Amino acid sequence: QVQVVESGGGLVQAGGSLRLSCAVSGRTFSMEVMGWFRQAPGKEREFVAAMSLSGSITAYSDSVKGRFTVSRDNAKNTAFLQMNSLRPEDTAVYYCAATRKRLYGSRLLGLTEYDYWGQGTQVTVSS
Repeated sequence: QVQVVESGGGLVQAGGSLRLSCAVSGRTFSMEVMGWFRQAPGKEREFVAAMSLSGSITAYSDSVKGRFTVSRDNAKNTAFLQMNSLRPEDTAVYYCAATRKRLYGSRLLGLTEYDYWGQGTQVTVSS
């Protein structure tokens, strides 16, 4: 049984920063890829960022590139999403996802490629 738990969401003013954490517990052996997705009200869930186990592969959506940074602490089975220069359009529920599959290229962005999901954490950016 694998559990994925996000934390760190909250309310922040535009231009501010937040750091999300994602803790994976249970049978955590070799979570090759950990990713972040978000879903705004009335919109579909979308890819935000992902990182491979080694850290050699990272991916970002164009909307967050240069503002968000994904990282991992493999010893603690934890992933992070540092979000800077936040904008009102970043408001969403942010989800952490993980998979034991090795993903490359466009597969990193695919929701269906990830096997384990957290319940999400709300991020609200006020203007």
